[in-house]
Amino acid sequence: MALRLLGHIDLPEHRGAGGFDHADVHAPSDRLYVAHTGNDAVDVIDTARDAYIESIPGLTAVAGALVSEARGLVFTSNRGENTVSVFAPHAERDAFKISVGVKPNGLAFDPARGTLIAANVGDPSIPNSHSVSVVDVARRERVAEIKVPDRTRWAVYDAAREMFFVNIASPARIIAIDARDPTRIAKQYEVPAAGPHGLELDPATGRLFCACDAGILFAIDAASGDVLADVALSGPPDVIFLHPQSGHLYVAIGEPGVIDVIDIGTMRGEEVVPTEAGAHTLALDRKRNKVYAFLPRSHRAAVFVDRA
Repeated sequence: MALRLLGHIDLPEHRGAGGFDHADVHAPSDRLYVAHTGNDAVDVIDTARDAYIESIPGLTAVAGALVSEARGLVFTSNRGENTVSVFAPHAERDAFKISVGVKPNGLAFDPARGTLIAANVGDPSIPNSHSVSVVDVARRERVAEIKVPDRTRWAVYDAAREMFFVNIASPARIIAIDARDPTRIAKQYEVPAAGPHGLELDPATGRLFCACDAGILFAIDAASGDVLADVALSGPPDVIFLHPQSGHLYVAIGEPGVIDVIDIGTMRGEEVVPTEAGAHTLALDRKRNKVYAFLPRSHRAAVFVDRA
């Protein structure tokens, strides 16, 4: 088995609906940031000690956290207030907010230009609210709003191609936005299964990994959009993370509550690791080969080590 359970970290109980959502790790400071949507807060975990540190409040319906180690910044998408937050590790209380589109969710960042995109879920009752907001972080302002075909999911940035990629739930596709001209959709790739959800990039091979609600993971060429391989999953996926050194892709599946470990070299499932019903999000500490699964029913994080 690749993943071995090390233990659990108790986190604050939910004050409202929503549980946990997207998370990310800032390795230099040994800090993990996880969106605690039910508490309108981001919980902070010390990855060196595997201990809860504190919660950052005032982030209404926070949907995700994204770290830029190149810039030493953390971003959050605050779905309940149509903003993104920006702060530095150890200076979380100095965060500033920038207005974006309707219900921001997925985030991706170009550290060379300081450009952040927020993929907005939108509201069916508000015309043209499915969009991607483009933010100049240094200027602290939104500089463009790009209309997209429908509800967005997660997003990634490909530095080699200078492209942002964003999953669209329906019609099933991945859109690409050129970081050199982030004012429009540059190209679109059809995805041959319903509900593109989790999205990850392997910079070494130029492959996008797209996990779909239909229970299928696709490897897609980032340059052409060609589908290179696929593998069945244990259920509808959400968050996915790639560990390039081990060649493992971790897929969080809330029902039945497992992590699928995929070998990206062979594109085969290596193991299925039980977590907890509803555990649809995880984080990866590449420095220590640890995977954190967030358990909404017991208000904990399960900590695994990858021995591969």
